[in-house]
Amino acid sequence: MSIRIYNTLSHKKEPLNPQEPGHVKLYVCGITSYDYCHIGHARSALVFDMIVKYLKYRGYKVTFIRNFTDIDDKIIKRAEEQNSSPAELAERFIQEFYRDMDYLGLDRPDLEPKATEHIPEMIALIEKLISLDKAYAVEGDVYYRVESYPEYGKLSRRNLEDMQAGARISINEKKTHPMDFALWKNSKPGEPAWQSPWGAGRPGWHIECSAMSKKYLGDTFDIHGGGKDLIFPHHENEIAQSESANGCPFVHLWIHHGFVTIRNENTNDTEKMSKSLGNFLTIRELSEKFHAEILKLFVFSTQYRNPLEYSEQAMQDTHSGLTRLYECIAGFERLVCSGSDTLASVISAKERKNLSRLEERFQQAMDNDFNSAQAIGHLFDAAKSVNKIMRKFSDQQAPGDIRLLKETVACITRLAGIIGILKEPAEGFLARQHDERLKDADVDPMFIDQLITQRNAARQDKDWALSDQIRDQLLAHNIELKDGPDGTVWTVKRD
Repeated sequence: MSIRIYNTLSHKKEPLNPQEPGHVKLYVCGITSYDYCHIGHARSALVFDMIVKYLKYRGYKVTFIRNFTDIDDKIIKRAEEQNSSPAELAERFIQEFYRDMDYLGLDRPDLEPKATEHIPEMIALIEKLISLDKAYAVEGDVYYRVESYPEYGKLSRRNLEDMQAGARISINEKKTHPMDFALWKNSKPGEPAWQSPWGAGRPGWHIECSAMSKKYLGDTFDIHGGGKDLIFPHHENEIAQSESANGCPFVHLWIHHGFVTIRNENTNDTEKMSKSLGNFLTIRELSEKFHAEILKLFVFSTQYRNPLEYSEQAMQDTHSGLTRLYECIAGFERLVCSGSDTLASVISAKERKNLSRLEERFQQAMDNDFNSAQAIGHLFDAAKSVNKIMRKFSDQQAPGDIRLLKETVACITRLAGIIGILKEPAEGFLARQHDERLKDADVDPMFIDQLITQRNAARQDKDWALSDQIRDQLLAHNIELKDGPDGTVWTVKRD
């Protein structure tokens, strides 16, 4: 089965057919480096890291480019506010971005070009557009002529006439059409500037990605990605200027991930999480509250094109789910049993079939437009079956049963690595989570052990009322007791 990807341009799923067989060329729009990254940036970074990992798992070579916009109106304004230079501010937040990516445990792209390091390429592209009468210069600015490109609006499914109806032209407007967009901007006094045929200035936002993707991936490449907020105008404008200059299709497949939303406590409506609305959480804030794998599992439990609603409860539920997966792995690693050829299998034919097809079902889900939510569901189903089978095990077991569980647990761990989870030793992860919950419970472990001793004595005396009272007393502190053949153990209850 081939990988099928939903193409924003065609509004349908299409097979992945790289221009160069076996080699996928991918370009993703990166951050504008003027502030700390929020959870929306985290989703973007995680989604494309997952896509790259899965393509490599399926045997493709991948060239992955993600840029930095390190000159922009927002950067200039923030630098003024912080009494810094735009270059210093941009570099500082690029380094902060790397800190966030390291927390998430993501691989670096193959190349991360910066806009300011590719000014000559942008100027050359603009000159080409002017020579083709696709752009025009006026008073130090250069604008792309949208009416010169008949297919303008094809990505966003917008009509130029409808867009024009919503625009207004001021008396001193330089543009010949309201929707014409800037390729080059005449710099104001004190702003960063580069010399060009049109005077000192700096590039417009859209021209950056066209110039850098052309340099590193060619006139046409396989996949271009970003958030849905980039469909218009950014990616629409990239298509127009690139196809006008190069005379060929720009990108074969367009991938756009959905927004991260949050529920407004006042209206109870969900709204996009964004800096402009002031309702966002930075990755740095999340890193202080949650293990990175919790955030990853939360993000991938929703298919990438769908909205992702953030809440504390959702993160707690995800924490519980991640812990269950680690508990399955730890349970198998603690398993002590030897093989005996004389024993019959305790695994049903249905269980054996489902476990043996785990990787196949995982691939089917991911081949269908990277449906991580469905793929994760298969991992949880497999873990549930493993736990059920382990409860049937005794000191001796059929060797084939032991082998199948070992292969399944290894498969769960390997496939989970594609979405960046189950990367830690299971016992170590569970011990740390236990310690953190114990800290939150604010109970002395020695006090817990004393109460368990009292409870054991009460149970021996068949004083069930006292036994239940002690259990309830500990439960009030989120301490759960589990009685087994080897005695009583306690854990901190998950919310």
